[in-house]
Amino acid sequence: MSTSELLTRGVANVIPRDLAEEKLKSGKPLRIYLGIDPTGAKLHLGHTVPLRKLQQFADAGHRVTLVIGSFTAMIGDPSGRDEMREPLTQEQIEENFRTYKEQASTVLDFHKVELAYNHEWLGQLKPEKILELASHFTKQQMEQRDMFVRREKEGKPVFIHEFLYPLFVGYDSVHLDVDCELGATDQEFNMLAGRTLQKVYGKNEKFVLTVKIIEGTDGRKMSKTYNNCIYLEDSPKEMFGKVMSMKDEYMETYFECCTGVPTDEYNEFLKGNPRDAKARLASEIVTLYHGIDSAKKAAENFTKVFTEKGIPDDMPEVTVEKGSLLIDVLVEHKLVSSKSDARRLVKQGGITMNDKPVANTETEVEEGIVRVGKRKFMKLKLT
Repeated sequence: MSTSELLTRGVANVIPRDLAEEKLKSGKPLRIYLGIDPTGAKLHLGHTVPLRKLQQFADAGHRVTLVIGSFTAMIGDPSGRDEMREPLTQEQIEENFRTYKEQASTVLDFHKVELAYNHEWLGQLKPEKILELASHFTKQQMEQRDMFVRREKEGKPVFIHEFLYPLFVGYDSVHLDVDCELGATDQEFNMLAGRTLQKVYGKNEKFVLTVKIIEGTDGRKMSKTYNNCIYLEDSPKEMFGKVMSMKDEYMETYFECCTGVPTDEYNEFLKGNPRDAKARLASEIVTLYHGIDSAKKAAENFTKVFTEKGIPDDMPEVTVEKGSLLIDVLVEHKLVSSKSDARRLVKQGGITMNDKPVANTETEVEEGIVRVGKRKFMKLKLT
């Protein structure tokens, strides 16, 4: 990747850009870091955007560090939150990161990426040091954060420890003495706090690079809260289908942020048939996380099911007791998330059994094929 693309591809903002360009033109390896709080065990494509940018800097010969918020996750990042984030225990953080690292290794080459845990320095701060850090920021600065403004308007509480979060995250930059911190756009306030503290303590002047936030399958920000995520652990078939289900206008951002396809190449795809462009996008993404053979099979399955109106060859097959309620079976085998989800789908005509819409939540199973939504199939045998 070219130097210019380091500052442009998938990037929302660079602050200040002239400093970033100057540092990169120097030819010296820069110290770059990305901080993550492992608040969940499943990564989605939105999480990979900053990870991909970190790897791009590593591939360009820079010294990159992934900082695990082993201290800050015990506070809870308020960024983008309408309510206080639930703090995590050290045990939860360790377990989440174990799973996180397994999934992140599909994006990051950990031979090129250093790991650091911020409890190692933040846990050593004495009360007088914390007060000193706090003295460099005002109440008014903290209250300008959009999520705090929303909460106050809605009469929801803003807790004092949430004001401290940017101070601790900012101190990561002081300790590491970095040239650049990167993260998603909702982290800009926290990253700029680190830039302020580095100046205060006479450290390197860092630039802040924010990467774009991608939309989920429903057009809102990709978030497990909205149940609109494309997870790295999704099966190839499910991952391919989710990409194909998203709106056409998001394809360019996905190509830019989630694949390595050259810009001029994907721009040519986007000039053609939207379905073909989206199929190429889906294949690129599935290949990254499951390999090219799985991507080909997923594409063939999608064509068979959605273009030829066929039945997939690799659907799960289960044996159930005669007289069982269909919605109980669907919940047990995770074709629906809950009974309420099943009832909603029944009302919408989204569940069929042997090609007939299921009209009643008390419907009993039949031997044959059940279909949930557009992409989920299961073959039933009765005992």
